[in-house]
Amino acid sequence: MANNDWQEYQFIQGAVFNNETIMSFGNIQKELICAQQQNVMCDLSHLALLKISGDDATTFLQGQVTNDVRLLNGHIAHYTGYCSPKGRLLALFFAFTHQQTIYLQLNSKLLDPISKRLKMYVMRAKVTVSDMSDQNVRIGLSGENVADLLGAYFSHIPAQAYALTNTANATLIRLPGSMPRFEIICPTYQAKEIWQALKKQCKPVGRSCWEWLEIQAGIPDIYLNTQETFVPQMVNLDLIDAVNFKKGCYTGQEIVARTHYLGKVKRRMQLMHLSTDIPAQASNEVLNSNNEVVGKIVRSAPAPTGGYDVLAEIRLDSLETGDLMVNGIKAELQALPYQLPDID
Repeated sequence: MANNDWQEYQFIQGAVFNNETIMSFGNIQKELICAQQQNVMCDLSHLALLKISGDDATTFLQGQVTNDVRLLNGHIAHYTGYCSPKGRLLALFFAFTHQQTIYLQLNSKLLDPISKRLKMYVMRAKVTVSDMSDQNVRIGLSGENVADLLGAYFSHIPAQAYALTNTANATLIRLPGSMPRFEIICPTYQAKEIWQALKKQCKPVGRSCWEWLEIQAGIPDIYLNTQETFVPQMVNLDLIDAVNFKKGCYTGQEIVARTHYLGKVKRRMQLMHLSTDIPAQASNEVLNSNNEVVGKIVRSAPAPTGGYDVLAEIRLDSLETGDLMVNGIKAELQALPYQLPDID
């Protein structure tokens, strides 16, 4: 069930929907320019939210994901991968706790298969996997001044990436990236109050703008058509602290650890721009000048200057051997906000 109360409120605010996703508030290109230069806020209902509860929740998840669940102490959040036994990513979670309960945010298209898979592995453990996507509202904010604006609702504003503040009913998380970004998770009534107040200083924008901001922050995503395509290091999960190499065993751990300790990361995610009106899609192939497939698109969004910005997993030896092409368009490499390891 959708959060009809919140959707109706957003419709009154001028939201343009595609199914249950807010695509824009009337003009995607203008909103993208605002996302580049101004304070913006975005409904994040295109993301799903799972609650993992029960006495064995931490132990259960510890054996399932790439990061150390025990570090989720109510003061920090983190990304964590969910792998197949072959070490290939099935999903990417954004994990945090509220009132000692673990929450996993993920691509909504993966909600059904991932929740079913998690439940399948619960077995006799005291763990309940619940869909909380429509029980609250998630709002993303970005811009140089958004931290100041949040002071009216949270007594402490997190200053570092992944730091969080919990209140009785809400969570505020500082997100990574060169631009100050935050996510609020709260009940619908509180979300309406915050949205109504902040829309005077923050431009409401649609999903494409948030996707672009995530790409600029170097954050990958996993889609139905890219499941089991990437080992975590291929999409830089180790570089955004989404893999803990000291935590012990989890599904796929042997492959992920071997890749790390033997130093055989031959493919990395890169940030690229495509000057084209043709949308690039996740799983589109990246070709080199010899028409060989050397990578795949991980994530894509329209760019403020036109064309598309994409994150693409690329074979490292192809970066020095000529042009890279996506759908017949030359790709322009750009700098990620974090340091890539030197190519051996």
